[in-house]
Amino acid sequence: MKLALVLFALCLFTTASLAQDHPAVTALPNSIYVGADGKFEAAPDTAVIQFNISVQENTSQAAYDHAAKEAEQVRQVLRANGIEPKAANIGFLSVQPVYEWKPKQKVIGYRVTTDVSLKLKDFSKIGPITQQLADANVSETQTLNYILENMDEAKNKAVEDAYRRARNSADAIARASDRTVGELSYASVDTFENQRIIAPRMARAMSAMANAPAPTEEFTPQTVTVTAHVNALFNLK
Repeated sequence: MKLALVLFALCLFTTASLAQDHPAVTALPNSIYVGADGKFEAAPDTAVIQFNISVQENTSQAAYDHAAKEAEQVRQVLRANGIEPKAANIGFLSVQPVYEWKPKQKVIGYRVTTDVSLKLKDFSKIGPITQQLADANVSETQTLNYILENMDEAKNKAVEDAYRRARNSADAIARASDRTVGELSYASVDTFENQRIIAPRMARAMSAMANAPAPTEEFTPQTVTVTAHVNALFNLK
């Protein structure tokens, strides 16, 4: 009985999944329903540098003052590279007590933490900024991510590719049955973006290679792949 219930539930789940992937379309005489995937690879237009400021001191005021000093170093790095500090975004700021649990619980200090995110259109500034942040020793890790903010054109290209493939499939089926494809009667579209993230790098380790080229120098940023799925219903002649 339990096995039967499990199989019944699995069938329901599978049916629901298929319903989500393929919208229900009423079958019509002299029509053909096809689905196809398409994609378009675009060069990223934005680099996102993310890092955190995290300091610990004996008192909350000392920790806050230390964090303020680290933040000022970040501002100086940005200004040195022709970037206004307001271009960077702060996600949160937390002040938390640090405890020692043995032999009994007691507060031994306070930690102030915040994270910073910076978007860059000029990729030539990535190397100097990441290196200078490492030299300033304001963060233990840095994460670099290339994204595509102007997605509309890339999505349209991916949809066009998916539709072309769907139409080719419809034409092949129509030819096999001595028919021709007529006008489009119905279509549904889904698009997806495949973001690629570069793993975090140890900032302090980077500062030891001050004379070496920046890790991103002379390399080409990975492309952003946008995919689309098109379901199309065509009339047959």
